Amino acid sequence: IILPSLGSGPFPGIIDIFGVGGGLLEYRASLLAGHGFATLALAYCSFEDLPKKFDTIDLDYFEEALCYMLQHTQIKGPGTPSARKKKKGPGIGLLGISLGADICLSMASFLKNISATVSINGSGFIGNKAMYYKENSIPPLGHDLRRVKVAFSGLLDIVDVRNDIVGGCENPCMIPIEKAQGPILFIVGQDDHNWSEFCAQIASERLQAHGKEKPQIISYPGAGHYIEPPYFPMCPASLHTSLDKPVMWGGEPRAHSKAQVDAWKQILTFFTKHLGPSPKL
Repeated sequence: IILPSLGSGPFPGIIDIFGVGGGLLEYRASLLAGHGFATLALAYCSFEDLPKKFDTIDLDYFEEALCYMLQHTQIKGPGTPSARKKKKGPGIGLLGISLGADICLSMASFLKNISATVSINGSGFIGNKAMYYKENSIPPLGHDLRRVKVAFSGLLDIVDVRNDIVGGCENPCMIPIEKAQGPILFIVGQDDHNWSEFCAQIASERLQAHGKEKPQIISYPGAGHYIEPPYFPMCPASLHTSLDKPVMWGGEPRAHSKAQVDAWKQILTFFTKHLGPSPKL
């Protein structure tokens, strides 16, 4: 966990989760802490005693992280009164990218005391591995590797490998995001080569079909899959740990870079609105 350097809090809290590549990545959490958010960079595979490879989404593990944040004395939570309004404090915020985004959406759907969730190029579906939480389970959508295309560069293009979404927003592999207590912000790259940009629209349809408000969707033309914080170099391709082969992630450099700058501002604004500002900011 990375705490803001100013004061002793309590600070609004965020759990930050990355994709299937695994390991512990702390740079985004560090930047969030610089803006007054106490942030837990949460690894779930390929780190210390965690499994080497991602197998299933077991929400019990992520619930432990949430409970840790809620009990932390320097983090705002439902038990801490607001200084000015004497009302219950906010819950925790979630920020995830790729598989991490879908883990965050699953957490928001099944766990309590989550006040705001940001999905960066998540799908709203359980992709390749099943999700479990107590008596609940969601089957994976699955994929067909025969649909993989090979670009002239030799990189694999996996944008079309997912199985068809039969039933649209009521597909049984979809995360029940209508159960989420707090609002959801979808950050979408229109040139994402991992998930279709239309997944966020299907998520919006599901929320509205269940009587929920239309979520905020910010879609960026020319942006690829890995929308990072501002001024980070674009990642157009890398080794996909599940396939063990290099794949393309999409994105046009200029448009992608501009998207990273704007998306970061939108994320900070969203969390400040729903989690509250840091006491020193």
